[in-house]
Amino acid sequence: MRSISLLLMTGALASCTTAPPPGPRSAEAQAELQQLIAGRTAGQPVSCLPGFQSRSSNMIPIDDNTVAFRTSTGGEVYVSNITSGGCTGLASGFYTLVTRTSGSRLCSGDIASVTDIRTGTLVGACSLGEFTPYRR
Repeated sequence: MRSISLLLMTGALASCTTAPPPGPRSAEAQAELQQLIAGRTAGQPVSCLPGFQSRSSNMIPIDDNTVAFRTSTGGEVYVSNITSGGCTGLASGFYTLVTRTSGSRLCSGDIASVTDIRTGTLVGACSLGEFTPYRR
């Protein structure tokens, strides 16, 4: 009986640990990111996107661990690395990132849901990291 309770405690503790850091970006994802930020210079990371408009056309999934946001003017691109959670499949084209913000700001630490666009089914959630601006 004691061994069963120890086993259950071990399992519960293991489920609380964070996922391992993401692996290296694929060559295809790296090329997409480079094309997106070409001709732009990286600035200091910021905690929140200024004047974020929640439209899917502004969000560009790079891979399961990276998402970019293009400003409405197109002059700036903000890149965020997923800090925790499961955004698996985000870049597949079948899923989208659904964000819930308070007001018009999307900030690091905000939880985003990954939703299957074909069925509307929630398939995961993740936390956004700081946003690195790339400006012309």
